[in-house]
Amino acid sequence: MHFLLIMVAMPSLDVQNPEMPDLQFVVFVSALCTADLTAINVSQELRQTIFDRCWTLLHTEAPPTNTQERVLDLRGGTELTLDACAATIRSLLLDADITTLVWDHPVSAARMNSTPEALPLIDRLGQLYPDRPMVVDPPSHPPPGSNPEP
Repeated sequence: MHFLLIMVAMPSLDVQNPEMPDLQFVVFVSALCTADLTAINVSQELRQTIFDRCWTLLHTEAPPTNTQERVLDLRGGTELTLDACAATIRSLLLDADITTLVWDHPVSAARMNSTPEALPLIDRLGQLYPDRPMVVDPPSHPPPGSNPEP
């Protein structure tokens, strides 16, 4: 008798080797830190600390407390600021013995309608790719046997 074991991998990111530019790494991790994720291997306190420290590198005022305003805008920063944010994130995660970020989030419903200007492009893309993509979502989030909780 043969058994087939299928594991549904949760999204993950290697902190030291994320295989993305630092700008993308900082924006991505800061988004994870401010997202309302319940299944992530970083405590809420550490997520807040990461965001607040990166915010402080970019601004003179205190970090916002309103969750809608907790977004890092790196456009006003320099390369040195970006390097400092990336180093801060890595340092805080490694101090907490987190070498890989692991999270899970169910697929969200679309929140915005397309603008009228975009509809012709969407229609043309629909003609190019008429078949719906074969996407299989796991039946439950997080997958059984995984433990992304901090």
